Amino acid sequence: MCLATAYKESDNTVICRNISRIDVKDDQLIIRDILGDEKVITGKLLMVDLANSVVKIQCD
Repeated sequence: MCLATAYKESDNTVICRNISRIDVKDDQLIIRDILGDEKVITGKLLMVDLANSVVKIQCD
């Protein structure tokens, strides 16, 4: 199983690792990791690279 890592687009810092699910609701991203912990980010999903398990997010 390959889980994703989310990066902040502006400076490439890690937002969250081992992501199993991302839900989009208006301008919020609800990111859930493999342990079930959730993080809510205000921003925009820019890119998902499933082959390399990379998610790029533009944060406000």
